[in-house]
Amino acid sequence: MNENIDRPQPGFKCGLEIHQQLDTKRKLFCRCPVGLRHDQPDARIVRHMRPTLSELGEYDGTALMEFKTKKDVIYELYSQATCTYEMDDTPPFRLNPEALDIAIEMALMLNCNLVDEIHISRKQYLDGSIPTGFQRTAIVGTEGWIPFKGRRFRIIQVTLEEDACREVSDVGHTITFRTDRLSTPLVEITTYPDARTPEEAQEVNEALARVLRATGKVRRGIGAARQDVNVSIDGGTRVEIKGVPRYKYVKRLTEVEAYRQSRLLELQEILRGRGISSDTLHGRKVRLDPILRNLRSPLLRRAISEGLCLGAIKLCGFAGLLNHPTQPGYTFADELSGRVRVIACLDQRPNLVHSDAPEAHGVLPDDWSAIRAALEAKPTDVVVVVWGGDADTDTALAEIKIRALEATQGVPNETRQAFADGHSDFERILPGPDRMYPDTDSAPTPITLERLEKVESRLVPRPWAREEKYLGWGLSLELARPLSYSPRATLFETLVEESGLKPSRVASILLLDLRYLRRMGVAVDHIAEESLREAIERLSKAEAPRSVVRRLITALANGAKPVAQLADEMNLPPRSREEIARAIRTVLKDHPSISPATDRTRHFLIGRVIKRLGGAVSGRVVSEILGTEGRAARSST
Repeated sequence: MNENIDRPQPGFKCGLEIHQQLDTKRKLFCRCPVGLRHDQPDARIVRHMRPTLSELGEYDGTALMEFKTKKDVIYELYSQATCTYEMDDTPPFRLNPEALDIAIEMALMLNCNLVDEIHISRKQYLDGSIPTGFQRTAIVGTEGWIPFKGRRFRIIQVTLEEDACREVSDVGHTITFRTDRLSTPLVEITTYPDARTPEEAQEVNEALARVLRATGKVRRGIGAARQDVNVSIDGGTRVEIKGVPRYKYVKRLTEVEAYRQSRLLELQEILRGRGISSDTLHGRKVRLDPILRNLRSPLLRRAISEGLCLGAIKLCGFAGLLNHPTQPGYTFADELSGRVRVIACLDQRPNLVHSDAPEAHGVLPDDWSAIRAALEAKPTDVVVVVWGGDADTDTALAEIKIRALEATQGVPNETRQAFADGHSDFERILPGPDRMYPDTDSAPTPITLERLEKVESRLVPRPWAREEKYLGWGLSLELARPLSYSPRATLFETLVEESGLKPSRVASILLLDLRYLRRMGVAVDHIAEESLREAIERLSKAEAPRSVVRRLITALANGAKPVAQLADEMNLPPRSREEIARAIRTVLKDHPSISPATDRTRHFLIGRVIKRLGGAVSGRVVSEILGTEGRAARSST
């Protein structure tokens, strides 16, 4: 929509919150097994959420906002994956020690200062995603860093916490959650806003993900890792884009959010120029359905015929501003629509129409005239019309005025939902400090010296150190980087340092061939490391072609035969140069009229030699020896 969408915004800052599930067998505060379920639930219960006072006797603004939605919260339960703890009917068990050890390991990998004791806190969640209404969370380490572009990218803290439910559906005033994911252990890494560009935000997200994956103790798959990004620009404020499912979306999302904040600041200046501020903003609300029963526009007539309430609000001095662009393809009217969708639960689009776009959705000019007359609207005013249940319509009109008031103040603090195309929509107002308070049900857990030494003893090298080492071995960045955080990195180093194998050859098998076979459905991850090591040693020393590499590893994954037997069956032992030369001389004798002078005839002869040797020989080696033998054959004739 605007050619400047990619332009860096002044004062761009971005911090990250990365949530990564841990690969444990049990949940964090109970003994239920971890894992997603796809069968039908065993039971369902319904609950309603309400806010509670903080330790200082105050309500969190987010909790109050969620309470306005008046949701029926349905939980789908599994008898083997959900227990009374998760339904808030039993106090928490002791903290899962396996999860705590992994969190300590990750904090150390990120150069954090560890806390002496783990203290559990409660973080309010009134959206229904946690049946207790709060998430149990604990700080494990603080003030860490990773190297990034010649500087340190700073980390505020690493916390260990329980995951929330999976949302199944959210329609109107009913939201449904599945509890299989509930209480799965995860770590949250919170960084300082040290990303200076959208590109850096995405790059550091990838870098942090590499550190976590290097431990080999994280869960994989859809939903196992999620990131929130916090964005601000000069004059704006912190806005959190929640639940980004893929790090590849981060650049575009932060780019668009920076643009959105710049356009909202432009809108604020326009309002100031019109003399509109939080003190002077006027709005008038009217219920239209009792006084305008003869509206002819199909959209409005249908709303009245369905017994819905029709309401309108006049925003004085706002004429034309609902068309003010905020994101590519979106305007300030969409900001209002997002609030109405979430807080008033009017989630069927369109959920409003406005006089800045009088022809949209088929609203007729005569109807707009009647509506504007009912509100005594001047040409400088804008009128917004909504429809829904009685209470929902009142809530929607109130939220429209609140959002218009916020426009006079610039960029509101809020949490926004991410979409794959790079735009975002309102999710909730940004939580404040009043949502956190101590959990009196959980005793502190000391991090003893014995525990710390045990965790430190199994730390793997950090990915950035391994990457630098592998580049020094002559690997390309495309191979060195993924190997640096691969669970096979230690095996790779052993094969190179102890067995003397060529790094590029081993890396190619571990990354490219295993990845290909995995995608083809071969269970390569179930191969014992010792068997895989022996197979790669034999394949590398034999300089086996890719087809043989994949055939042997597939057989190893699918069968019970040992590596040595499979290698013998495939004629894998390394061929001597003399053995290969004899096979070449035989092939040249069998085809006396064919000379290896051209690429086409050369490839034909190489294929014949490989076939004669049972396939377990490198085409490169055959080609090299063929050149010598071909010259010798020509000399003899």
